Amino acid sequence: MTKITRYMALALVAVFCGCSGVKGLKPAEVAEGMPAEWAGMRATDSLTMADMGWWEMYTDTTLVSIIRQTLDNNRDMLKAAARVEELRQLYGVTKLNYTPEITADAYANRETNDYNGNNYVNDPETGVKVSLAWEMNLWGALTWSQRSAKANYMASVEDCRAMRMTLVAEVASAYFRLVALDNELAIVRRTLVTRKEGVDQARLRFEGGLTSETVYQQAQVEYATTAALVPNLEMQIAAARNAITLLMGEYPDIRLDRGHLSPESLVPPTLPVGLPSELLQRRPDIRAAEQRLQGAMANVGLTYADRFPRLRLALSAGVENDGFGKMFESPFTYMAGSLAGSVFDFGRKKRRYKASIAAYDQARFAYEQTVLTAFSEVSTAITAFRKVQETAHLKLSLRDAARKYVDLAHLQYRAGSLNYLDVLDAQRRYFDAQIGLSNAVRDEYLAIVSLYKTLGGGWQVEDAR
Repeated sequence: MTKITRYMALALVAVFCGCSGVKGLKPAEVAEGMPAEWAGMRATDSLTMADMGWWEMYTDTTLVSIIRQTLDNNRDMLKAAARVEELRQLYGVTKLNYTPEITADAYANRETNDYNGNNYVNDPETGVKVSLAWEMNLWGALTWSQRSAKANYMASVEDCRAMRMTLVAEVASAYFRLVALDNELAIVRRTLVTRKEGVDQARLRFEGGLTSETVYQQAQVEYATTAALVPNLEMQIAAARNAITLLMGEYPDIRLDRGHLSPESLVPPTLPVGLPSELLQRRPDIRAAEQRLQGAMANVGLTYADRFPRLRLALSAGVENDGFGKMFESPFTYMAGSLAGSVFDFGRKKRRYKASIAAYDQARFAYEQTVLTAFSEVSTAITAFRKVQETAHLKLSLRDAARKYVDLAHLQYRAGSLNYLDVLDAQRRYFDAQIGLSNAVRDEYLAIVSLYKTLGGGWQVEDAR
């Protein structure tokens, strides 16, 4: 090859490598219209509650223990981790594609021929051959293949983190619902004791001729109505408990301890939510969508490079003879280079290239939609947190007022200035107020769980802290 020929070949390589086929791809548009701060939650810096590890966020030691066991045993979590390992190994394969492939072959054969019965020919052959083959990264195909595999691997890592984030939120939500059901059942059973005392008093007063039978029957109705709530609550508690053990990767019959929610221990009025721009780097589902976008771009480059010929170098060396005795006295070498590609494929590779561009556009739109969804979820979670907090304070005031109403109703009933039906009405209102407050406190904790998750908290690994 002359100098001019070599220079022309190098120039062609430079031209084709520089024209990778991805320069015309439209980038994702996520910055336009992004708010500077969250509505109703003024942030002075990038500090956010999502920067806290879940073991710091949730102070209930029982809940922390359940989350630990869930992350260790949950089958979906283990499957996601196995997927990460699979793609990590496949990514390692693409990195090794830059290195030559070495194969070895030891063979022995014996061929006999007798064409037309003239001469009997015996043609034995034995040999050992070592071959080295290497594909040059002529148009960047190996580079794009490695980038695609790396993007898929990193996307699986982010998917695994998103799975952790989701499991932490699901376990915390299920736990708070279970504890709230326990609290509601305790309220019902305490109320049943009061209702039973009311029935006994109404019966005595009815038998003594002090009140009519209507009052006695009304007391029985109130007791039966309250008692009918117990089986349904017990069923809900069993279902909620089984949902938690399923997340933990355990059978339903294991022991499951839990704490309690105190209506008086309300959460702080404000929580740090950080800056909206930080959400793109914090949420693993957004990062996973971004990695898939990078993988789709790499696939465009790969299908573009596949349209051009591939250069492959091969070298074989070994020994070969017609018998074992003189085999090692007969070395041979063989070297070859091939530049192979389709001469005319009726536009197949071009269509694959265009299809990869369409796949890139799909990944771009999916990434943009993931970002929009994340911002919508955070906005909704912030609003929900503010409103359920207002509701919890109002329900607390209602509970206190209903308790005073019951005390006053009993005093006036004993003084003879109030009917027993009014006492039952006061007790009913107090019972409803207790249940309402319990549910409001539950909703407040659930709102915190949702806000923590939507801000991107919960995927951190405890051992890393």
